[in-house]
Amino acid sequence: MSTISNLLRGSADRAVPVLDAIRDEQLSAVTPCAEYRVGDVINHLFQVVVNFQALARRTPADFSSRPDVLDTDWRARFRTEFDTLVAAWTPDSALEGVSPGMGLPQLTVGRMVLLDLVVHPWDLAAATEVPFTPDPAAVAELHTLVDELGPMPRKMGVFGEEVPVGPDADPFTRLLGRAGRDPNWTPEATAPRQTALG
Repeated sequence: MSTISNLLRGSADRAVPVLDAIRDEQLSAVTPCAEYRVGDVINHLFQVVVNFQALARRTPADFSSRPDVLDTDWRARFRTEFDTLVAAWTPDSALEGVSPGMGLPQLTVGRMVLLDLVVHPWDLAAATEVPFTPDPAAVAELHTLVDELGPMPRKMGVFGEEVPVGPDADPFTRLLGRAGRDPNWTPEATAPRQTALG
């Protein structure tokens, strides 16, 4: 397995308990992503997981419309799609060269889907007040990604404005701040910092 696929496996395994804990009545709950409810984040994450399977294989991915999986057995479907995602990024060849669809190194693309598998479960956990602890190795890899991407995600509206954190903040708290998340966000917050789904 490639390093990215190992990190995707670990992060997917940590995301599953969060997804399983979400109750149907929580699908309309607010999240750290302004204007996006729990159900919106679930649909977005599902779209990302499916489309980045295609990007691993260098085949077209459709981000033009977001699927609505909420009327399906989406918890079980995530398990299947997570497995497919990990398998797609397992060959070393998946990380070689440049993505024809994204115009970025394949390694960067693999790290991008890892970012979604770490940050969006936190979004959902914060919104539904369930425990979530990310894989420390994935967090370290994602700091490398954020360094590599520089200002691009913020210019594209993928990240909100950086949220300052204390000098003694742990690596995941620092990652959330760099991605425009407020690590101290709660469902009672009235002004979420994040302005887009990233």
